[in-house]
Amino acid sequence: MRRKDREMPAEFAYMVADKCEYAVMAMNDIGGEPYCVPITIVREDNRIYFHSASEGKKTDCLKRDGRVCISCVGDTQRMKNKFTTEFESAIIKGKAEEVLDEDEKIHALKILCERHTPANMAEFDDAIKRSLPRTAVWRIYVDEITGKRKKYDSEGREMKFGRME
Repeated sequence: MRRKDREMPAEFAYMVADKCEYAVMAMNDIGGEPYCVPITIVREDNRIYFHSASEGKKTDCLKRDGRVCISCVGDTQRMKNKFTTEFESAIIKGKAEEVLDEDEKIHALKILCERHTPANMAEFDDAIKRSLPRTAVWRIYVDEITGKRKKYDSEGREMKFGRME
């Protein structure tokens, strides 16, 4: 990380991952070409889960090379009196593996739904019955996580080196 003064601890990075609306996952396509897609994620301990269709370009890339990098963006705010933006972000590196155990797959889908669509949980069991066979679930064990933030305090000074207000 070039701007060490904006680096935040791992706990902060996990907090950003836990609250981001979606993340962007980068993978290696055929010939090592970059390929990235937005995904909805949920974290449980040092595991990140996401779902996808059972086939397609993302699945092909992951089955060929499971190494991934995920970018999560938390809160942002354009500054009115400066040419800058407050932000918080996390970068996660790991290896994606398809979840084949049905119980773990259902658990991952449940915590994904609890996080992203909690008002619909009464319909979860019916949705699982209909869609489980055609839904893939992937697990990423976090190998590395970094967090970064640019934020100003109430007096307009940038809070560097992880300083909180």
